[in-house]
Amino acid sequence: MSVSNILIIDDSPEIHALVRVRLKNEPVAIHSAFNGASGVELAQALGVDLILLDVEMPEQDGFEVCSILKNHAATRDVPIIFLTGSGSTQDKIRGLELGATDYVTKPFDPAELRARVRASLRTRHLMDLLAKRAMIDGLTGLHNRFYLDAQLTLALTAARRSGEPLSCVMADVDYFKRINDECGHQFGDDVLRKIGSILTDVSRDGDIVCRYGGEEFTILMPNTSLRVAIAATERLRRAIETTEFWFHDRRVPVTCSFGVARLGETIPPTVIELADQALYRAKRGGRNQVQMCLLNDPDAEVEVAPEATADLSPL
Repeated sequence: MSVSNILIIDDSPEIHALVRVRLKNEPVAIHSAFNGASGVELAQALGVDLILLDVEMPEQDGFEVCSILKNHAATRDVPIIFLTGSGSTQDKIRGLELGATDYVTKPFDPAELRARVRASLRTRHLMDLLAKRAMIDGLTGLHNRFYLDAQLTLALTAARRSGEPLSCVMADVDYFKRINDECGHQFGDDVLRKIGSILTDVSRDGDIVCRYGGEEFTILMPNTSLRVAIAATERLRRAIETTEFWFHDRRVPVTCSFGVARLGETIPPTVIELADQALYRAKRGGRNQVQMCLLNDPDAEVEVAPEATADLSPL
């Protein structure tokens, strides 16, 4: 069973000790902060799953702390249970409107506290699962285009800050429509799943493999020059070409075409377009090959990676 991180933000050491006793048999790790400022700092640094927040604290009260937490990206979605000695309906409404998920009134009943903590953690884990599934392709289990878009934006920012190169690869399964027509969509799905596994297994640590849509895949390669990206992509191409795909007693030739582009002073869609342009030229040039596109010269003649050779034999 996984352990959930709970942060208590309360100026009373007695409350911290009491909560720890009440939750000692729960699968949780409890962290403590005794004022709003340190609580906000810890919440952002730890990546907590639940916050128990006292309403009445000196300097910053719980309402102000809640507002700060809900306006920060790292803590925006963390459930907050207010701990309060007041049963005021007005206070409860205020807290809920600020984004708190629940209230526990002091002195709290041990069973009620455990039940409310469990309910909040279940909700948190469910939301995390839904968010994760929204970023995962249902067929291949790879990350999907939504995840790619988010990672591409982050990678672009990091590359510009550090000056490190960043490359992007677009891949497309050759003659995929023919594969579907001749062998059926179930076999086509199996091909996509197997190619996804190959791309994941052969890609280097740190590369981000996604299903872009249909029979297209994308690999984001941080800290990777164009030359290195082309060599890495050629390994991917060769791994797919040499893998055996069988439909009943017939071996079906399956290959992929690849387009490679380097990320520079450009917005994310542009590098995808450049990689896609290189992919198009790989398809037009005979398929089952790697081509690249230079960032600032998209209309220039695109070079073919030296290792990329073989054409795809008809089924």
